[in-house]
Amino acid sequence: MLSVNELALDIFEELAEYAEEYNAAFHELDNGARIVDCGVSTRGGYLAGKRFTEICMGGLGEVNITLGRINDIPLPFIEISTDFPSIACLGAQKAGWTVNVNKYFAMGSGPARALSLKPKHTYEVIDYEDEFDYAVIALESDHLPNASVMEKIAEACDVDVANTCAVVAPTASLVGSIQVAGRCVETAVYKLNELGFDTRTITSGIGTAPIAPVKKDGTKAMGSTNDATIYHGSIVLTMKAPEIKDYLEKIPSNTSRGYGKPFYDIFKEANFDFYQIDTSLFSPAEVVINELSEGVVYHVGRVNPEVTLKSFGFL
Repeated sequence: MLSVNELALDIFEELAEYAEEYNAAFHELDNGARIVDCGVSTRGGYLAGKRFTEICMGGLGEVNITLGRINDIPLPFIEISTDFPSIACLGAQKAGWTVNVNKYFAMGSGPARALSLKPKHTYEVIDYEDEFDYAVIALESDHLPNASVMEKIAEACDVDVANTCAVVAPTASLVGSIQVAGRCVETAVYKLNELGFDTRTITSGIGTAPIAPVKKDGTKAMGSTNDATIYHGSIVLTMKAPEIKDYLEKIPSNTSRGYGKPFYDIFKEANFDFYQIDTSLFSPAEVVINELSEGVVYHVGRVNPEVTLKSFGFL
């Protein structure tokens, strides 16, 4: 069986060895844990963001960055493709691990989750778990983890702490903007999983989303980076599942009660309480389904340039 940690380790090793060329910084802690700072105290950049996203997907995703336009405004776009959508998106990329040790907090994603089985239900549904003696985790945080944090991660993954590897970037950084936009395919797969659809029937996925301009404030950055997919993420999924027609109208973000406003505004109205937000909002703007057993295509949703540009600060 494919090991997402083994595949991601190769990418991490390159990022660590050539950290300076990636505008990143490599650190080895006293307990042997290894960390690459991709934006906490470093500039990061497009190449670091690409590698960060590849690590998040457990080495099972292709990541490209190009220049596109929203209306007449040029903006960077990320394009993600994978032929292992269920494992890459739910088994690795999903930010399903809240790392909370003493005063350290981070959203954890990446292949280490497939060792710690966080959350366990996800891995039961996709029928996957990893077996490898190294754990590679991606942390969305304003701070680098210390030795005790990495020790806790090692314990959860049942590996030696010297075999733990972490890439770290804040939401309010270029790498942060890139890796969140890089979750565009994941949001579609995640939404279908939440609806009870068997995501193992999805054979391939490709998607694109704009990379949000970096905000100074982390909460506002969280808003604009999510809006990139909610209002301008375009996804194509290939699958063998004729039952998909029963799920179509529930996939895109425009079916959510909160749709139509920048995410930061919705979050503010909810007194910055995630539990008050309709979770169906966390979906791509539009999705095309190519269903192979019947040879048909479906298209649901639409991009919303106006809200996207408002969120990004152009309107």
